[in-house]
Amino acid sequence: MWDYTDTVKEHFLNPKNVGQLADANGVGETGSLACGDALRLYIKVENERIVDATFQTFGCGSAIASSSVLTEMVKGKTLDEALLITNKEIAENLGGLPKEKMHCSVMGREALEAAINDYRGIETPKQELEGEVVCECFGVTDVQIRRAVEENNLTTLEDVTHYTKAGGGCERCHPEIEEILAEVRGVLEAKREEKPAAPKKLTNMQRIQLVQKVIDEEIRPSLQADGGDLELVDVDGTEVYVSLRGTCTHCPSSQITLKEGVEGRLKEIVDANIRVVEV
Repeated sequence: MWDYTDTVKEHFLNPKNVGQLADANGVGETGSLACGDALRLYIKVENERIVDATFQTFGCGSAIASSSVLTEMVKGKTLDEALLITNKEIAENLGGLPKEKMHCSVMGREALEAAINDYRGIETPKQELEGEVVCECFGVTDVQIRRAVEENNLTTLEDVTHYTKAGGGCERCHPEIEEILAEVRGVLEAKREEKPAAPKKLTNMQRIQLVQKVIDEEIRPSLQADGGDLELVDVDGTEVYVSLRGTCTHCPSSQITLKEGVEGRLKEIVDANIRVVEV
């Protein structure tokens, strides 16, 4: 008998946002009735922000609970913010899921991506076209297995089955799953062993010049394309003072632009300790 948290039980017994969403402008589907789990997620998007979400699912209590909590998680988020949601976060918001049911959280994440792609007019590849089918019992491809291993740091065949259902049927695919697992684990271990070169310490003048260069050549053109702009006011050590211009001054996503766009890029290119301050 699996041990479910009170939050899982609540979302299963009293699921939130169930049913079709009449004015949805993005719909995503994943799974299949043949595999025992299927999910359809509806989202309503206004100004690149999800204002409502509902779901229909065929599956176990964990599938219902994962879908329910996901609809609550995405409301109010921009599409880019929603795409950052991982299956781990879905499980964490439920207080955890039994390891045998982690594939339910993966299914929710996949349906969310498909719904956002649908809104944006991007065709979501069908699973059979997204790599080669490894597990014929549940229609799981090598691409799905690799992704699950990388994102969740899976280490065993049993882990792969818990997260994707691959290998949970006739077991003929076990050798191929083991090969994929070993290959991906080898790549991940190699990346961990790579020692990045020590960053060259910049003088204050070099830092200012590089900040100006990144802003002028990478950040301002994209803002100007949407009628906005950004002015570099001052650089004091690792604190960069900027001022928003044009449409950016009243954009509801301006703080996200500053932190994730401007500050994030400057941290990556100039100095990991940089902090952007609006003046």
